[in-house]
Amino acid sequence: MQGYPSHEENIISLKRIEGQVRGVQKMIGQREYCVDILNQIHAIICALARVEDKILEKHFEGCVSNAVMGKSSGNKQRKLEEIMQLIRQFRKV
Repeated sequence: MQGYPSHEENIISLKRIEGQVRGVQKMIGQREYCVDILNQIHAIICALARVEDKILEKHFEGCVSNAVMGKSSGNKQRKLEEIMQLIRQFRKV
């Protein structure tokens, strides 16, 4: 799984995002300009999407790849169903 971030690297990103959220709370409390607040919120959403992408890539590279390359047809089917469920869930957003 080289090239894909470890969960520890994702935790670092999430802590940074947590700080950004606190910053937005402070901006709102100080009644800062709405456009500036919205820009910060958008930056948070993009940062979360990057973390989501990295975790999904790691899942495909590890768990899904191992299941598809394995001998168990039941395990392959479960992983494919899991991926389809994720796709349906993500489309609802």
